[in-house]
Amino acid sequence: MKEKHIQSEFGKRNTIFGVFELKLCKGKSIRWDAVSEHQIDALLSISTGKGFYHKITDPPVYSGMKTRFNAKRPFDCFNLRHADAYVVVCFYEPRKKKNLYYIRIGVYLEHMRRAERRSYREDEAALMACKIESYLK
Repeated sequence: MKEKHIQSEFGKRNTIFGVFELKLCKGKSIRWDAVSEHQIDALLSISTGKGFYHKITDPPVYSGMKTRFNAKRPFDCFNLRHADAYVVVCFYEPRKKKNLYYIRIGVYLEHMRRAERRSYREDEAALMACKIESYLK
């Protein structure tokens, strides 16, 4: 199981609106710094009045290119602010239901600042998470 597999299923099943940083944990705990500083900055900018602009990368174009293999881009760019921003953590165990924990970025940072350990476990993620019932098969 890789994060890209979780991302694919998440895209099909997620019903919550907002922006998401997905993380997969295959062990007992996940490090706080699994969410990079630039990701935290972007999530914070989106969840506040500061806002966040992003230009979606265009696919490379070259002579003889077969464009039918490139996914069409829905639009060129976006500019978001005052949107819900989450760190979504999936703790994975083979052949078991995969629970997703939607943690608002502000809550994530507050717990990270107060944490005595460099990582957190699933029970701690459950305490931080919004009361959103979500899982992947």
